Amino acid sequence: MSAERLNDRGGATSSASSGESREPDAQSNKPLISLVVPAFNEASILDENLKRLCDYMRSLEADYCWELVFVNDGSTDATGEIADAFAKTRDNVRVYHHPTNFGLGQAFRCAFGQCRGDYVVTMDVDLSYSPEHIGALLRKVRETKAKVVLASPYMKEGRISNVPWLRKTLSIWANRFLSVLAHGHLSTLTCMVRAYDGPFIRALNHRATGMEVMPETVYKTMILRGRIEQIPAHLDWGAQRASGVQRRSSMKVLRHMFATIVSGFVFRPFMFFIAPGLLLFLFSLWVNFWMVVHFFEAYAELAGAIAPDRIGSAVARAYSQYPHTFIVGLLSLMLSVQLVGLGILALQSKQYFEEIFHLGTTVHHKQSLRTEEPERR
Repeated sequence: MSAERLNDRGGATSSASSGESREPDAQSNKPLISLVVPAFNEASILDENLKRLCDYMRSLEADYCWELVFVNDGSTDATGEIADAFAKTRDNVRVYHHPTNFGLGQAFRCAFGQCRGDYVVTMDVDLSYSPEHIGALLRKVRETKAKVVLASPYMKEGRISNVPWLRKTLSIWANRFLSVLAHGHLSTLTCMVRAYDGPFIRALNHRATGMEVMPETVYKTMILRGRIEQIPAHLDWGAQRASGVQRRSSMKVLRHMFATIVSGFVFRPFMFFIAPGLLLFLFSLWVNFWMVVHFFEAYAELAGAIAPDRIGSAVARAYSQYPHTFIVGLLSLMLSVQLVGLGILALQSKQYFEEIFHLGTTVHHKQSLRTEEPERR
């Protein structure tokens, strides 16, 4: 569902009370930060964590103006009502509601379409990454002029605390798998806590509706030759455990494994064909070598036969003695050639997609600039 079809019941509400955050000043020279927070059934922790986020953002007001864009992704508990009540006391907090749970990707598509910031920071409402990561992300994106900055607990100086063994292991190996397919220079591609260049992320067309939106964003940024940086981060589930709140993993094991494989295929689809194809080809060479050896052994045994019949008889005798060698050798050779061929086609399709995506994004960006120009005048 597109952002235009959202049921927008929140938004900038009544004037902020004394001491609360102010509506971003259009005349200010300070960069505007859009803090994007999606949520699904987080009523038990929502009010406290939104207060923590706003308190931290107020500590940055010497350098930034800011707004908070909250997306209630079809929650069935009181998440929507709590978010609406929270937004009524703050002019720079806006709440958008999905009528049903569409997924993380769709929540981000909605938020990116509504935010106005020079920089956009996405946070998980459970604050498993503390609010202090926001400042570090903003410093990095401004220093490096990057399009995307990732908060990575898997890089040097990053940390992981109080995360169940299975979830931690799956996440580490999923990111290693994706990192290899994405040329190996990023330690995480699935993290949710990130900073973006505002105009860039608003112009980026997202297709994924679920968790796979995270590697999709990295992949499309790479296509557009956008700079991607990362900072060491601390992923900690301790606060939820200490408060007695049962932390629900938003990542189902089987779904996550499937999504990771699909994302890897998106990064380098030809490797899923060419690598096994080449291995199978080497295996077929070994089997076919023995097939030839068996043929010459049979040929030598038929020394007294007439030459034309000798070749055919040698093949028949070798096949009757070692049928599995002939069958496995020829089938593996044929399958390996097909896999390598599919890999070449996948590589060609990937190149076509990247060219079309790059061209389409460029055209869309130019059209957006033409649309904005009359408005500025």
